[in-house]
Amino acid sequence: MRKTMKAKIALGVCSSISIYKACEIIRLFQKKKYQVQVIMTKNASRLVSPLLFSSLSGQNVLIDPFEEEHSEKIAHVNLSREISLLVVAPCTANMIGKFASGVADDFLSTFYLTVKCPVIVAPAMNEAMYLHHQTQLNMKKLQILGVKFVEPEEGYLACQEEGWGRLAAPEKIVEAALRLIQRSESLKGKTVLVTAGPTREFLDPVRFLSNRSSGKMGYEIAEEALRRGARVILISGPTHIFPPQRVEFRQVQTAQEMEKEVVKNYPKADIVIMAAAVSNFKFARMLPQKIKKQEFEEKVKLAPTQDILKKLGKKKGKKVLVGFAAETENVVDNAIRKIKEKNLDLIVANDVSAEGIGFESDLNQVSIVFPDGRVVPTEKRSKLEISQRVLDTIEGIIGKKS
Repeated sequence: MRKTMKAKIALGVCSSISIYKACEIIRLFQKKKYQVQVIMTKNASRLVSPLLFSSLSGQNVLIDPFEEEHSEKIAHVNLSREISLLVVAPCTANMIGKFASGVADDFLSTFYLTVKCPVIVAPAMNEAMYLHHQTQLNMKKLQILGVKFVEPEEGYLACQEEGWGRLAAPEKIVEAALRLIQRSESLKGKTVLVTAGPTREFLDPVRFLSNRSSGKMGYEIAEEALRRGARVILISGPTHIFPPQRVEFRQVQTAQEMEKEVVKNYPKADIVIMAAAVSNFKFARMLPQKIKKQEFEEKVKLAPTQDILKKLGKKKGKKVLVGFAAETENVVDNAIRKIKEKNLDLIVANDVSAEGIGFESDLNQVSIVFPDGRVVPTEKRSKLEISQRVLDTIEGIIGKKS
């Protein structure tokens, strides 16, 4: 009887002399009951026949994104929805450069831009290429974006010299990859409620009060929770982001609408992550017609909105309740005050006045604050990686509560 296979892993194979080690990587994944879909570059297929990898993996090897035989059956976008992990081993300096620059001129580089799953790269190249300033910059850029690396080893190279750049042992690559993929069921059976984006508080049919939140952080958290096997309810203010597939999506505009949806779905949730930038103020009344300039001072007054997070904290029970604090000064002090006032298990604070992080950026740098005053700062990282750190921390809290 054939044993049931687990999730599918995509293995990208580039044109390195160490390409033969990819065969062992496939075997090691298969021993752990994972399916492997091999994607080769054209130059890699000149070193080793794709037939070898298709025979080992039991899957047709993908090389050309426009190959008619597979263009409809296994398009790169469709495949990206099937896999749980992308491993590139061996990975050349050329492919690292493509990934870092967003170049998409073959199946593998195009596929990289479509995947939402974790990505792990094992470089293999000459020492001079590996230590070159540009290669190191490209690797650093990818690390900031959340790509994991299995560093090459020092040893005998194809150029018949000793040095750094030798592909890491297949066992080491597979071990590192499995550490990432094993997250995939860590929240199975849990329901995660996530809020994201800004709210809009209308003055009249034309004008509204809002903020710079793009929703990227909340959407990344929702997607990461999905990857960990959770049922996810995403309640979002207006953004330009398509909601992740398989989330239960609720679209709102105002703070009042968000409060209504959160309260409605709150009983279903085990974990509540309030990443939305809900406006603290609204207009005291919404005017039915566009207000004229001369009427502004007379008719425009502000009123506070409901503090949704504080309301939830009063009836938290056994739920894990997480807040976000976007600050411009005294970031940690303000976060510690809020975590106590609102009865939170965790608060994620960041300085939104800093350049290149926070609002509207793909990057963030946060401090994860605990009720006992403990603070764990992060370096500047992609919002994908920040979402992983936040959910890792939440899983630690769940472990202590159970």
